[in-house]
Amino acid sequence: MKLEGVRVIDLSGAFRLRDDAWRTKWYPATGALPDGVAYGLTEFETPAIRTARLLSNPGCYPTASLLALLPLARAGLLAPGADIIIDAKSGISGAGKAPTDRTHFCENHGSVAAYGVFGHRHTAEMEQALGQRVTFVPHLVPLDRGLLASIYTRLVPGTTAARVSQAFEHAYAAAPFVRITGEALPEIKHVAHTNFCDIGWKVDEAHGRVFIASAIDNLVKGAAGQAIQNLNVMYGL
Repeated sequence: MKLEGVRVIDLSGAFRLRDDAWRTKWYPATGALPDGVAYGLTEFETPAIRTARLLSNPGCYPTASLLALLPLARAGLLAPGADIIIDAKSGISGAGKAPTDRTHFCENHGSVAAYGVFGHRHTAEMEQALGQRVTFVPHLVPLDRGLLASIYTRLVPGTTAARVSQAFEHAYAAAPFVRITGEALPEIKHVAHTNFCDIGWKVDEAHGRVFIASAIDNLVKGAAGQAIQNLNVMYGL
């Protein structure tokens, strides 16, 4: 059956990476990208999303991390070449659909475990958007849903806390699903069962450091909820 003119929103990772070498490494079955593909990080890719024939919905870890970092990156506030460390924790629903010992709740209760160190495919997705290297370490925590990304990096010398606040306020002034909380750091329970991304931060002006916390529900803003948000943009709803 041939469906001409149909527009597709894809929640898999198959079409997220533009670089052929990266895509071959992480998604070897994809092959060449078709024309008209847009990356569906709604708050930053709206013009491309409006006209996309194929929309590649971001992963949950990149969604939380990029919404936290892109306002500073695009404002020129991240120190060139500085390490970007993303320490992220997600519930069992973020560990994939294949049943394993790792996804049995009784195996995870009372524990936290790191995985995918230096080898998680979402790293390439984040580096593509930021244009620089990141160190990304995900952790599995005993929750049914939710994700918290704790991010550490350095700012351009002389950057003030007020300037950081301005960058976030400017980026999300018209973004109904991003709530900036300033120094009141967000928690997973504040966003569970919603399409919100809550972002808070602390700035160490004396040493040029910034800490950012970003919380989403990995099953909503990190997946299907963001897909519906993108559908609304695609069709002007």
